[in-house]
Amino acid sequence: MSCEKIETVKANHIPKTNDAYIQVLSPSDEKDFIVRKITLKNGGMMPNHINKIAHQQVVLKGSAKVVIGDTTVEAKVGDYLYIPSGVPHYYEASLGEDYEFLCMITTVPDEITFL
Repeated sequence: MSCEKIETVKANHIPKTNDAYIQVLSPSDEKDFIVRKITLKNGGMMPNHINKIAHQQVVLKGSAKVVIGDTTVEAKVGDYLYIPSGVPHYYEASLGEDYEFLCMITTVPDEITFL
């Protein structure tokens, strides 16, 4: 059992991104799934990439252009996204405020390939 404040978890810069940060909100010994909070600062971006594993996302704050395969969406607060494994995707935070979302993945090891 664990209950902590999100703001107490260190936010680490995500390599190869522009103003994107990650906080891992799951205990290190979690065996089933991992919850991460991703923040793209105002105007930040995460380049086109592919993950080996699928992930589910829920938007908490702001909006962003999100391209998943051939589909472009303007993701905003209250939206959820599903990104299948092996599908290219990228993010561009809208100007005006930070874009924040929870990203849930399994504990199966992931591989990220930047395109």
